[in-house]
Amino acid sequence: MVDVWGKRGDMSEPTRTSYKTCPLCEANCGLEIVTRGREVVAVRGDEQDVLSHGFICPKGTALGDVDTDPDRLRDPLLRQGDGFGNVTWAEAFAQIEEQLSRVIGRYGRDSVAVYLGNPSAHHLSLGLYTRVLVRALGSHNVYSASTVDQMPKQVSSGLLFGAALTIPIPDIDRTGYVLMLGADPLVSNGSLLTAPDIKARLRALRARGGKLVVIDPRRSRTAEEASEHHFIRPGTDAYFLFGIVHTLVAENLARPSRLAEHTNGLDRVAELAKDFAPEVVTAVCGIPASVIRRLARELAAAERAVVYARFGTCTQEFGTVTSWLVDVINLLTGNLDRPGGAMFPKGAAGAGNAVGTPGRGRGVRFGRFHSRVRRRPECFGELPAVSLAEEMETPGEGQVRALITIAGNPVLSTPNGARLSRALASLEFMVSLDIYVNETTRHATVILPGVSPLEQPHYPFAFTQLAVRNFVKYSPAVFSPDPGRPADWEILLRLAAIAGGQGVSDVAALDDFVFEQQLASALQKASASAVQETDTVRAALAGRRGPERLLDLLLRTGPYGDGFGARRDGLTLAGLEASPHGIDLGPLEPRLPEALRTPSGKIELAPEPIIGDVARLRARLARPAESLVLIGRRELRSNNSWMHNLPQLVSGRARCTMHVHPTDAERLGLRDGETAVVTSRTGTVTVPVEVTDRIMPGVVSIPHGWGHDQPGIQMRVAAAHAGACSNFLADEELIDPLSGNAVLNGIPVTVARAG
Repeated sequence: MVDVWGKRGDMSEPTRTSYKTCPLCEANCGLEIVTRGREVVAVRGDEQDVLSHGFICPKGTALGDVDTDPDRLRDPLLRQGDGFGNVTWAEAFAQIEEQLSRVIGRYGRDSVAVYLGNPSAHHLSLGLYTRVLVRALGSHNVYSASTVDQMPKQVSSGLLFGAALTIPIPDIDRTGYVLMLGADPLVSNGSLLTAPDIKARLRALRARGGKLVVIDPRRSRTAEEASEHHFIRPGTDAYFLFGIVHTLVAENLARPSRLAEHTNGLDRVAELAKDFAPEVVTAVCGIPASVIRRLARELAAAERAVVYARFGTCTQEFGTVTSWLVDVINLLTGNLDRPGGAMFPKGAAGAGNAVGTPGRGRGVRFGRFHSRVRRRPECFGELPAVSLAEEMETPGEGQVRALITIAGNPVLSTPNGARLSRALASLEFMVSLDIYVNETTRHATVILPGVSPLEQPHYPFAFTQLAVRNFVKYSPAVFSPDPGRPADWEILLRLAAIAGGQGVSDVAALDDFVFEQQLASALQKASASAVQETDTVRAALAGRRGPERLLDLLLRTGPYGDGFGARRDGLTLAGLEASPHGIDLGPLEPRLPEALRTPSGKIELAPEPIIGDVARLRARLARPAESLVLIGRRELRSNNSWMHNLPQLVSGRARCTMHVHPTDAERLGLRDGETAVVTSRTGTVTVPVEVTDRIMPGVVSIPHGWGHDQPGIQMRVAAAHAGACSNFLADEELIDPLSGNAVLNGIPVTVARAG
């Protein structure tokens, strides 16, 4: 248990204890928050939480610091010369209406782009109402953090199973063997894997006689807990995995079991694997053929096994193929959709694979429109983030001339942020919904401050669909926002009204309109016998507004819902409010073919887009390896760049260092603690050197999210711990073509001693 103590304040005032799900990463840990008036007295892990059972990491303890941070914006800002001045909410929206309407009227709707940052997935209001803004705007220029993170996994899952979030999750608590690639869950707390206290879960795996094998260019904190760790050359995971597939097929070890009758394309995959024998791929990936064959045999022989891969395998040039091969191996070894293998959670609200007709659907389509400059295809309605700068810079019809950012800092999080920063400075108008003046929002015309994490309710829509156990939790706001300031969902509705040409309209009427649309959709998808008439539903929800009304609707029409009286023991928001520690919905259970939403009603194991990209993978076999490449890394205290403005998360040793192997350090004349200059095609950064054998030769590593030395930001703590931005070295011309995802690992660089 970890405590953080705030100011004592008025000791005569009684304390109050609230329970909240931490919104700062995917683990969704339960917090017990003690307050006195408007002050946070203590934050500790909620020992009664149904998912985390008291576990908490340093980020959770910092929620109180976010709330009291003097740099956090409380009032709207309007650009005045080279700086900003405070304005009223009415003045801010008037400026937005005037300038956004002018841009749309003069250049068309595609002249306005939207960028959605990572916090959008961790925020109830943003998760529900951002889509309203995007629809009202009607622009094709929609970008998000997804294409610098997990889009390859969403694309491969969509093609195989029919929906973006039908992602198989490792059943860590019941498995006996884990093969893990490109993931460091002891630092990330899980990614596309909601599993609080992953260290304890992995130690329990080994304690019951299981095995953890980690494949990573770094000996990460997770690798240090592993039974085995093998270095792999960055960007070559697909070759290693194809070597395993080849072995499973060639040695007749493939056992898809009951899923064989529900799968198309098994023979096609077996044919493709012939070209990727372990003896062929070892020269590329650096893992001996004997090890590849042994690991394939161990996976096939294990009673319960699972392959899990994450960020490092998505942010590379073959991200989608790599993500696909993970699921191919889990299916071939009989470990897909069975306890201890890779399973599909059933989300209580908003899960596309848990409502509608079971086992069949429309599937997914990509490339319905393309970016203007390089003709890059859309995926799930958005374009690659790497295209944003060129869409602003390149003249012509459809040029992006205005931008709306929602809780994002793409200057630090996307490739070649220096170029993007220059492009932002050229815009005619920019509005940002954010709590800081950061490296991106410093370019805005208007900044609308969001509320503190403690001033908003929370429900983890996405992460109930990605968890190691089915659960549901709702957290009301701990504090009320200041009087007169709109909630984030109200801000988004006002922006949507302006974007749609309605001006600053009545928010209540807009919210009713959004509710009616969601109501029609929810009742259409719900079972006819499990929900009441429309008027009954309206009456039952009449006492709620905003995101709580939509959440209650989705819960009650979802797979565990009460159907507005049709099921006596079903879920309701009132039931969740009465269960502050959450409700355990049980272990993951087999869901195939019911969870499929493909047109065929089967797993499409050999989708044409992926099969077509295997030729590109095969051609790369002959390409010589780069002499030195860059990879990123995560830090436990640093999920997003704004966390660097919280003193307790940047205290202690410097974390923005470049890891380099001793042999490379000697060759390059680098010494521990000195400074190095790192250069790529796109830029140069200067960074302290940390010589360590925890990284493989030929690879250097710099963490992401730093680089707070740019003029105009108003984050004093972050500026004092500026660090170097590794994404200034990432190349926006390198992408995974199937998903449009940025390549952040395996960037060719040169390194020299500073001076």
